[in-house]
Amino acid sequence: MPLPRRLDAADARITGWMARHGVCLTRIALGVVFTWFGALKFFPDLSPAADLASRTIERLTLGQVPPSVGLPVLAAWELLIGVGLLFGRCLRLVLLLLFLQMTGTLLPLFLFPEETFLVFPYAPTLEGQYILKNVVLLAGAIVVGSTVRRSSLPRKWATPPEERSRQGTP
Repeated sequence: MPLPRRLDAADARITGWMARHGVCLTRIALGVVFTWFGALKFFPDLSPAADLASRTIERLTLGQVPPSVGLPVLAAWELLIGVGLLFGRCLRLVLLLLFLQMTGTLLPLFLFPEETFLVFPYAPTLEGQYILKNVVLLAGAIVVGSTVRRSSLPRKWATPPEERSRQGTP
């Protein structure tokens, strides 16, 4: 059922605004999260993820990288990702670092299932839920990554729906 004229016009303005600003806002939001969580890891008593992250790094490196080294490196890595996203600089490199970091972030689900699931694989603990929410961060990073060739997103996504219908595009 078509929307009444006024609602349709408001909907077109709102969705057009979302299309024009959504990628930038997603990039900034990701930057804030990575900067914030990275900074917290410099203060292990403040980051709820510090212990699990440290143990994951230690296990991945077969004990060669102790938590006293691994956690500050991870914190700096996340800060670098966050600052790169906030300023929109070197996005290819920043997104590569993000995807590598995310791979490590998801590993505790498999390395420590007794801590990340009440019942594997469908009832995550609070720690497991904290890790699983990273799927949303990955999706956001993919959207941001879709713009690195400067061709940005398809132009039709930034075009209001009523104009697309006049042009004959969905």
